[in-house]
This record gives sequence, C-alpha cells and structure tokens, in this order.
Amino acid sequence: MKQPGPTCPMSRADVIDTYFMEHRAKLIDIAAFLDRVERAIEDAASDDVRVVALRQAAGILIDGDGDRAQRILDLFSDHTTEPIERAHTQGAIGVDPNGPYGQGA
Repeated sequence: MKQPGPTCPMSRADVIDTYFMEHRAKLIDIAAFLDRVERAIEDAASDDVRVVALRQAAGILIDGDGDRAQRILDLFSDHTTEPIERAHTQGAIGVDPNGPYGQGA
C-alpha cells in the first residue's frame, strides 16, 4: 500500500524522539498482559474473543500497511446497524463478540 504524503508537521526523527518511550511502555504493557493470560489457570476463557482480537490487532501493527489505527478500530468495532432486543451484559467488552476473529480473518 502506498503511503500518503507527509501530514505531520514534525520530522520523523522528532516524532520518534517525542513519542518512542511512551509507546515502548504501551507495548511492554500489552506483552505483560498476554503473558499473564498465558500463565493463568486454564478455563472457558482460553479462547476469549477479546484476546483473540488483540492478537489479530497485533498482526495489523506489523503488516507494513498504512491506516493501522483505523483498521484496528474497525476490527474491534461492532458494525451492526440494528439494535439488539436485549443486552447480554451490562457493559461493553471492547470488541464485537461476533467479530471477524477466526482463522484467516
């Protein structure tokens, strides 16, 4: 995918100097979360849709294509347009429980 022209007023070096440490910490936090999930006692949550979606989103981060934030947001979003009759939980879970998180999705 061809990258668009520059849209940020900062140089790449300035962006890296300014934001690298913040985002390094976020990646370490995600890695620690996945480690905790893998070390946890096995139960029915082994294939929790949120973890499956997070792993799929990690692939988007390194695929070399642009628009990563938009594509990850689309991956996590519920694209249904019709309201459901009754909510299955009292709060949001952060991903669409019926999303495209299967193999090859």
